[in-house]
Amino acid sequence: MSAIAQQGDPYTTLDFTLDDGICRRAAIGLVVLATDHTIEHEWRGLLTQDGVAFYESRVYNSAEITPERLAEMEDRIAPAVELIRPAERIDVVAFGCTSASMVIGEEKVFARIHEARPGVACTTPITAALAALRALGVQRAALLTPYVRSINDYMRDYIESRGQGITRMASFEHANDNEVARIDAASLRTGVERLARNHDVDAIFVSCTSLRIAALIPELEAAISKPVISSNYAMAWHALRLAGVRDCEPHLGQLFAL
Repeated sequence: MSAIAQQGDPYTTLDFTLDDGICRRAAIGLVVLATDHTIEHEWRGLLTQDGVAFYESRVYNSAEITPERLAEMEDRIAPAVELIRPAERIDVVAFGCTSASMVIGEEKVFARIHEARPGVACTTPITAALAALRALGVQRAALLTPYVRSINDYMRDYIESRGQGITRMASFEHANDNEVARIDAASLRTGVERLARNHDVDAIFVSCTSLRIAALIPELEAAISKPVISSNYAMAWHALRLAGVRDCEPHLGQLFAL
């Protein structure tokens, strides 16, 4: 007989207690496009508040950024949301595509989210950007995008129909989402600085969840003395505020300092 057998059963069942987990203050669901390289990376740098967590699900999309391809995503939103912490608490769901949110329509996006999560607070990049521009008191915004002209014109009209002035636009005019994610920091700085030189521009909105600009925003704001927001940046801020997290974080930029 072994020494362990002589001592009795070596297996011990332990008592335990539960705390509120990593999402003590906020549990945020994020729907990410299948082609997106950037949003999770940027959110990991923005959502560092104690007790805040976000949980992702991916939705299939084409890498070709056209109105027709964007509209195809509508029926895939609810199934993607269903995969985020089933039967567990979610405080906010964010749908991570700026252009698709406008082509499909914000209210339709929210309706698809509510099919899986009835009553949950919702945001999209365009919803968040409009809320951010209002919070910053911006009357005249410039729009910087990677999109083709037809989407840019649609976006300008969409934003202006909601009461936000767009006085300038600039675009990299590129329709491949995978390559948009590789537009470098120097190109983004040049685009922002060129728009900011115009006297009829109060702030810059950099649209597209694939563009890697969130970490550059504090230095850009210091250089141009005007607020800068982006799709991922504004949506992270808006998701926090919808979840009731109102930490003042000026090191992240003017919006997060509010």
